[in-house]
Amino acid sequence: MSLMADFGISAGQFVAVVWDKASSVEALKRLVDKLQVLTGNEGRRSVENINQLLQSAHKESSFDIILSGLVLGSTTLDSAEIMTEIARILRPGECLFLKEPVETAVDNNSKVKTASKLCSALTLSGLMEVKELHDRLLFVQITGKKPNFEVSSSSQLKLSITKKSSPSVKPAVDPAAAKLWTLSANDMEDDSMDLIDSDELLDPKDLKKPDLTSLWAASCGEGKKRKACKNYTWGLAEELEKEKSREQISSQPKSTC
Repeated sequence: MSLMADFGISAGQFVAVVWDKASSVEALKRLVDKLQVLTGNEGRRSVENINQLLQSAHKESSFDIILSGLVLGSTTLDSAEIMTEIARILRPGECLFLKEPVETAVDNNSKVKTASKLCSALTLSGLMEVKELHDRLLFVQITGKKPNFEVSSSSQLKLSITKKSSPSVKPAVDPAAAKLWTLSANDMEDDSMDLIDSDELLDPKDLKKPDLTSLWAASCGEGKKRKACKNYTWGLAEELEKEKSREQISSQPKSTC
């Protein structure tokens, strides 16, 4: 097989070959012989028919490399269950090499996927770094790598939390924003600047001087004598002082002379 070197197979590795009924028996035997040479006596080769893969009951993370649909004549179409099983028995951090017929246009009624949908299906099965290697007339070769952790495993995330700045520290002012809200002398002389006269915001009644008595606080209770608040004048204290002086003058006895 001309692309065997691209798979990175080496001595001591466990390799699974997935084939289907359309695969050439002679081609399958040649592939297994080459794998035996590459993996050596310490390695292991497993040949699985795609229709029997789910019943094989391989242990989780059993293989370093899985070759699916690479036997000459293979027309295998991997289902979602098969893809999930392949991802389960593949060791973390290791690769699947898959070859499968694809559609050149989207057809929702066809069981054959487009290359992009095939890559998406492999990603959903749990693989990562899924990418197309070779695009031929009727087949597309794809590789996908299993993450360096088992499915459903968990890991604590390291979050970077920024401490709140002290209330006494004033936030930096953006020079551009400060310039935007600053009027210069040239701006004041610019005829295009439409400035509002603050006096126009006042009604005529706002300019009227209020009656002094309207600013006094109301007496506490009907019929009670007016009294200025302690330490506060507001004009009432002066007015009461004047009334007191007038009452004292009028109460003094007048001479008959």
